[in-house]
Amino acid sequence: MRDVEHVREIERVLQGRPTTRDSVVLASWRRCVERHGLDPARSSPAHIVPEAQLRAHREQAERLIAIARSGLESLFRQVAGQNYVLLLADAKSVTVDFFGDPRFEAELQAAGLYLGSDWSEHLAGTCGVGACIATGEAVTIHQSDHFDLHHTPLSCTAAPIFDTSGQLAAVLDLSLLRSPQPKASQNLAMTLVRTAARRVEMANLMAMARREWVLRLSSSPEFLEVDPEAAVALDGAGTIIGMTHAARTALGPQLLGRRLDEVTTLTVDDLPDLMRGRPAEDRVIRLPDGRALFGHAIAPQTVRLPRQGTQLPGGLSSLAGPDPHMQALLERAARLAGSRLALLIRGATGTGKERLARAIHMCRRDGGCFRLLDCAALEAGALDLPPGPGTLVLKGVEDLDHAAQALLLRRLADCPLRIIATTRCDLAQMVRDGRFRPDLFFRIAGAALDLPPLHLRQDMDWLIERMLRGLSPDALRLSAGARAELKSRLWPGNLRELAATLEAAALISGGEVIDSPDLPPPLLAPAPEAEVEDLPAILDACGWNMALAARRLGVNRSTVLRRVRAAGLVPAA
Repeated sequence: MRDVEHVREIERVLQGRPTTRDSVVLASWRRCVERHGLDPARSSPAHIVPEAQLRAHREQAERLIAIARSGLESLFRQVAGQNYVLLLADAKSVTVDFFGDPRFEAELQAAGLYLGSDWSEHLAGTCGVGACIATGEAVTIHQSDHFDLHHTPLSCTAAPIFDTSGQLAAVLDLSLLRSPQPKASQNLAMTLVRTAARRVEMANLMAMARREWVLRLSSSPEFLEVDPEAAVALDGAGTIIGMTHAARTALGPQLLGRRLDEVTTLTVDDLPDLMRGRPAEDRVIRLPDGRALFGHAIAPQTVRLPRQGTQLPGGLSSLAGPDPHMQALLERAARLAGSRLALLIRGATGTGKERLARAIHMCRRDGGCFRLLDCAALEAGALDLPPGPGTLVLKGVEDLDHAAQALLLRRLADCPLRIIATTRCDLAQMVRDGRFRPDLFFRIAGAALDLPPLHLRQDMDWLIERMLRGLSPDALRLSAGARAELKSRLWPGNLRELAATLEAAALISGGEVIDSPDLPPPLLAPAPEAEVEDLPAILDACGWNMALAARRLGVNRSTVLRRVRAAGLVPAA
């Protein structure tokens, strides 16, 4: 009698008469009759594909099965004892992985809740897997929601799994042979399959993007690192090359191929600031529509540099462009990063010492916390080091007076922290002059890294382009004259001065092109013939362009030529 009533209800739906069924079920019933030609009065057994066909489906889905396996095992343990069956079907509706109670194996096979069952809507009628594939949404098809009479005892809750390009890759289905009558009894099953599908997508993205940046997103800081809601993968230029399905809800529907600064206020250069080392609640990402999310950036495991065969871990890869000196420096930093050796980073104001320290810290997956101690702001006796392992950066260590130096040395005696000190001075000369304790110097200077000033760097064009992308998501660019003007300056303020100059010029120009008149004048003009002792390095930085080197030095081109000849300088091979 129930079967007859079920058939009559389907007929009433086809006639357009009212019913209490979900819209997903109603649309599927219509497709079953009008598109697939199925008969609601006929009871069809489960469709099981031949062994060879199943093997082919499993081989095609082998990678996804391997990635999903751990998460599915965990989900099945959660529902153990409640008679649930867990199915993983591929995008063609064939079950390629299965978790169920072996005591009910025969009954499960007969119901189609087993390996090799084909849950395509045109074969099985309205069902969890078929409706999920048809709609791309998570669904519950409960008992008489099923079209085919053979399946009406079942309750099936299914969620889609999308690949990193946004295409449907699989369906995760949690089913019962028999269940309580109310459809609402499967609300928990819906939550479980949605969560599991999201985690499988996350695991798939992480596996795909081992050599790329990954930005994971959450609406709350509490779950940011342990169970984020969405993620995108980015190449070195900040272009989105992969995503989880939830990222479209978080950042917008069209993501692939767009730059990060088009969908957020971030650029790829900001990603190191969103890594572990800052409290989760401080890692806020602003969106163009005013919303805020929390972000956790994961650096590439290894990134190829322009020089063949060289690799850098994590955030180190984003600190320089095609500059041989900087690449050699970063390679050295990478070799030192895995140890606990104390490091001294030397460089003028604005050369990026703190950023290099953070990138070194992030090279260790077990690096612990990242703490910055501004030595210039310390008061007498106020030197409390953070507990636990991690990295402590002593910013401007030359600013410590003798009393603070002695106190720091005592504090470091039993400190588990990795020490990275930064200085803008010649600390060794301060030791020789008696202004800095030699025992503290050797405690914090296990190895030294020297950052060059901006006017000696050969990747100026690369730096300018990265900073321009950070200023505007639009096509902000420099005229040839403005670029030549910037490259001719001596930059005593280094990267910080360049960034401020570009920001001011962008505001003054008010358009897409920054021209020479838009550039503010140097705030600290160099004296003529400055940095003469760096003539070979300046020539290298200028590509041996004598006119450019002369402008940077504040002298005539003939003066540069005379000094080059007198010193017998020639370009490197």
